[in-house]
Amino acid sequence: MDELINRITANVGIDADTAQKAVGAILAFLAKEGPADKVKEMLAAVPDSDALLAQAPADGMLSMGGVMGLGQKLMGMGLGMGEISGVAKETVGYARENGGGDAVDEIVASIPGLSQFV
Repeated sequence: MDELINRITANVGIDADTAQKAVGAILAFLAKEGPADKVKEMLAAVPDSDALLAQAPADGMLSMGGVMGLGQKLMGMGLGMGEISGVAKETVGYARENGGGDAVDEIVASIPGLSQFV
């Protein structure tokens, strides 16, 4: 987990606490929206993914779903569009590099609108 968070803080320019919460939110979104078998494979490629998922903020009563809902949640953490895109690209890239490439590609392809952010 530290490697991914350090990479995000260096390349995106956000603090480690926000990076952990943002990655948790992205992984929770993928777990909710993506095909379960592929998500399980991808999560296995992200060390300490359970700890990151636990840091994801809970959905609020007025939360919308899909990619827009994820964007709303990440903006609520104080992230701008460039930072959201950066965190998403780093997270997905990290999962790909650590052996989850095919699973990640299938997850991204299965969620409408996600490919434009990763």
